[in-house]
Amino acid sequence: MPFQTDLDFARSLDQQDALKGFRDQFIIPEKDGKQLVYFLGNSLGLQPKAAKEYMQKVLDDWASLGVESFFHAEEPWMDYHDKLTGTLSKVVGAKPSEVVVMNQLTVNLHLMLVSFYRPTQKRFRIICEAKAFPSDQYAFETHVKHHGFDAQDAVVEVAPREGEFTLRTEDIIATIEKYADETALVLFGGINYYTGQVFDMKAIAAAAKKAGAKVGFDLAHAAGNIELQLHDWNVDFACWCCYKYLNGGPGAIGGVFIHEKNFAEELPRFAGWWGYDKATRFKMEKGFVPMSGAEGWQLSTPPFLMYATLRSSLDLIEAAGWEKIQAKRKQLNNYLWFMLNRINNAVEPAVIQFITPEAEREHGCQVSMLMKTRGREIYDQLIKQGFMVDWREPDVIRLAPVALYNTFEEVWRFADALDRAISFDGRIA
Repeated sequence: MPFQTDLDFARSLDQQDALKGFRDQFIIPEKDGKQLVYFLGNSLGLQPKAAKEYMQKVLDDWASLGVESFFHAEEPWMDYHDKLTGTLSKVVGAKPSEVVVMNQLTVNLHLMLVSFYRPTQKRFRIICEAKAFPSDQYAFETHVKHHGFDAQDAVVEVAPREGEFTLRTEDIIATIEKYADETALVLFGGINYYTGQVFDMKAIAAAAKKAGAKVGFDLAHAAGNIELQLHDWNVDFACWCCYKYLNGGPGAIGGVFIHEKNFAEELPRFAGWWGYDKATRFKMEKGFVPMSGAEGWQLSTPPFLMYATLRSSLDLIEAAGWEKIQAKRKQLNNYLWFMLNRINNAVEPAVIQFITPEAEREHGCQVSMLMKTRGREIYDQLIKQGFMVDWREPDVIRLAPVALYNTFEEVWRFADALDRAISFDGRIA
């Protein structure tokens, strides 16, 4: 469908939207009784209205049954995890047995490094993206040091070419090939948190396997955002948070994928009682016997209230349908790019440099705009007018309209406000 620039066209897209009813299932932030335009799903997804109800059910079970809720609640806590993995496995392209919900992202990343970063004197390098999210950098650094290697030597970062902001897939592949015999692990983000670039995970995984290395991904900005096929891509493991596009709440419990090909291998792992064989867990016997599948990597008793908030969102995703969410995500983002390009092309010289790739396969919901002039002033003006976007030093505005609760009219309104802010000639209204 060719896009048009008028407000009526945006409203017509909203009328045709198969998912338009799902916005009403979320609490939209307000100021002075007016809904704000929330484009920060890349930082923290909105709260499902049902989250309180789902949490209250757990609280009621606790109040009425106490510890017996593990076995005798209407929905026994022992089996609550099973209500999460079905939808999550669709979101990340996995089998339910390959997905586990536990801990937080960096904790899970450390646990996966225990199992999948097994360096030798010959194979000891980790290949990653330059300027990965700081937690990832710290995890790599501390693990290679733990194994007695120098992080400056063992951690190989692939950086953009001079004058560029994003990585070229051929440069990633070339680096893997260069260090093929010395690489123990290739670990990239699925999407770069700063630029919004989607990496070619299928190609990266294939190159890592050809080099004889393990491969994993940090999917913090990818899970719940873009289409993933972790099982088919032959990825060894992946970790993600559930508080961004999965709307699990601030500090939400994290998720992990472990490919089933690794289940039979006796990988080293850190163990805890909740990962013990479920049928005999409460016998409290010595000698760790893991559950089958990814659940065998669990450590502690789960936080069921966090399970509940995540479930409230996953049930909405299931009801909406993952394929329909992806279809709207693409249309909504393509419309955003259409409107932004129209604005930027009308100004000479251009005010915005888009550091997110425009090609549909190379971006998800997020667009990162490097403001060449008056960036902070324009950002402040947008905030003043009720648009919730974020500012990344020194000069980048990020926004991420998402399918379940953002509208085409909101995109139009944002573009209109941005256009007026850019045209304001440096003065703040």
